[in-house]
Amino acid sequence: MGKVIAIANQKGGVGKSTTAINLSACLAEKGKHILVIDIDPQGNTTSGLGVEKAELDNSLYELIIGEAEPEDVIIKNTVENLDVIPSNVNLSGAEIEIFELEEKEFIIKKIVEKVRRRYDYVIMDCPPSLSMLTINALTAANSVIVPIQCEYYALEGLSQLIYTIDLVKERLNSKLKIEGILFTMFDTRNNLSSQVVDNVRNNLNQKIYTTVIPRNVRLAEAPSYGMPINLYDSRSSGAESYRKLAEEIIGEG
Repeated sequence: MGKVIAIANQKGGVGKSTTAINLSACLAEKGKHILVIDIDPQGNTTSGLGVEKAELDNSLYELIIGEAEPEDVIIKNTVENLDVIPSNVNLSGAEIEIFELEEKEFIIKKIVEKVRRRYDYVIMDCPPSLSMLTINALTAANSVIVPIQCEYYALEGLSQLIYTIDLVKERLNSKLKIEGILFTMFDTRNNLSSQVVDNVRNNLNQKIYTTVIPRNVRLAEAPSYGMPINLYDSRSSGAESYRKLAEEIIGEG
């Protein structure tokens, strides 16, 4: 039974899709069987794994509205050991349609339950909002990874996200927990990055990953080539960091 992890933060530009792509690829590199579900209508995780989102016959949208089954949608081995349920702009329409469906908070959970036995990990990339799609992901997940950019406003909005996670846990998914806080875009030349990390460690009563993801040019370039960082530049600091994060995830069982 695969562990289901949502990657969530309602702030944009904090590294959610980067983490979904590269953590999944590094887990796959270690021999784990991975399913990535792109729940963001922007489809950045889809394109970052080399899938042409504009040319999809079926996507997560068709799954949600019941016009397709997982077997029609899953794209196998985009990277060795890594499958993906892709998304594109059509998914933005699902937000409205979901409200008309029964058990609207459990739609993605039902999709995940059909396939999770085939995988060691199911990684879900959430949209940058506390929308019904994000609520669906949290309802389906065992745990949440929260990426935080190393900047002055790192904690802004985090309390709202934690409140939402607690609310989902209370009402919809009693087993949900925060897997950990992940610092991203850490700049070793900037004292502010270190100050942000220290501030969060001292003031937030949550697990914080030992691994910190650096600000790295190769990491930023990789999505435009449709490749995860461990394939695009295996020796880069970004690749090494996501390998270390994958080891932390595996080590937690």
